[in-house]
Amino acid sequence: MEGLLDKPLNPNKLLKEQFVSNLTGSSLLEIAALSTIVPAVVVLRKWSSRDNIRRDSVKKNDDALAGHKDGVYYFSALVIDFLTVVLPILLIFTILAEWTYICAISLVAVISIYILFKRSQSHLKAQQHLPSLRADISSYRVSVVLVTCVSILAVDFKIFPRRYAKAETYGSGIMDLGVGSFVVANALVSRQARNITSMRWKAALKSISPLVFLGFARLISTSGVDYQVHVGEYGVHWNFFFTLAAVSILTSIIRIHPKYCGIVGMLVLAGYQVWLNFGLNEYLTSDERSADIIGQNKEGVYSIFGYWGMYLIGVSLGYFLFHDLSSKGKIRSSQVVKVWVLATSFWILAIILDSYVERVSRRMCNFAYVMLVFGQNFQVISILTLAGSISHDKNLVLEEAFNQNMLGAFLVANILTGLVNLSVDTLSASPLAAFMILVAYTFNLCMLAGLAQFSGVRIKFW
Repeated sequence: MEGLLDKPLNPNKLLKEQFVSNLTGSSLLEIAALSTIVPAVVVLRKWSSRDNIRRDSVKKNDDALAGHKDGVYYFSALVIDFLTVVLPILLIFTILAEWTYICAISLVAVISIYILFKRSQSHLKAQQHLPSLRADISSYRVSVVLVTCVSILAVDFKIFPRRYAKAETYGSGIMDLGVGSFVVANALVSRQARNITSMRWKAALKSISPLVFLGFARLISTSGVDYQVHVGEYGVHWNFFFTLAAVSILTSIIRIHPKYCGIVGMLVLAGYQVWLNFGLNEYLTSDERSADIIGQNKEGVYSIFGYWGMYLIGVSLGYFLFHDLSSKGKIRSSQVVKVWVLATSFWILAIILDSYVERVSRRMCNFAYVMLVFGQNFQVISILTLAGSISHDKNLVLEEAFNQNMLGAFLVANILTGLVNLSVDTLSASPLAAFMILVAYTFNLCMLAGLAQFSGVRIKFW
């Protein structure tokens, strides 16, 4: 009995930490290819889906229970979405990782041919009312969550390429873009981007408190079960939720009109980059750690400046592109053009900064990293806008399920990831076993999200 109690919960903790340490990331070209594949798969699924579930059939406050027929129809559509969206993404991130460029080129070719074919048939029906870009933003946010949920468990298996995992100091894997993508996704649809500035201090604290709670919950739970934590990522005690909370706190304290958020954000990033170049970067990439709380969590604390600048720029873009009420008659085509131009511009800036100022670093959240995050995110949005140019279908059932419980799905994914890691030796798993575990994990996650939506359950902390 004593021997059983003395046995560590996570005997391979050190090996797992080493497995995700000292990595250098992928190339910017491969990140662009992966950022093409994910939205392209979603677009093709939307074009092939002719009769999506009516959203009003699964309202939150339905009095009558949905019939058996509706349930079968709903979950059948959800399974098809899983097979045509989630499974291909999982394949690209594992078994087909060496075919990334071929897959990206093939999907671009298929989409281009389809658009040309439809144009010749209908001349794009320019006079029709096209859906708002807000639907594309919703689809984009779900894509961010899906890729994140796939990656957080896949990274613990050898089937997941090491170059996709988070880089140690400089460089960027696709996973490095996760926290930045969450910040941008939140900024684009934030209250500030919608110019809702009437939130009082009590309401602001209420909105921030769940993130602080989740941050401490993660810290306590990982310590309690001796879970592997890569200290170089955020620091000894810091984590993703604390970063989001810190950005929210800064935004609540320093209130800026969305018209000026972009300028302020660029100034914050420029000032922070100068500080980095004058020696802060050497401190943040070194093993030096003082005993105080800031020194113990230097990566998480100092990178807040970069994430805050990123958030402010996102607020400004969200306001001008999607929420500016002064131009009610916005034409979708002009909005789409702006999104494509922004995606290209951010990518060019990222390449220039990475080459001539300082290499991309998620650990410091420097200027090059911020521009890369915006370039990659707006690339995803720009490709997703293609769905609305041909089809007027609503969002996929899978998208609606995750969109209703986005934070809830992410938390469930974290819990399932922890359970798998504590019950399976992920480092010794064969490629087949690893892939089957990932399929089961993603399938269950999708079904749970779908069940919550179909039952009218919404996990909302605010």
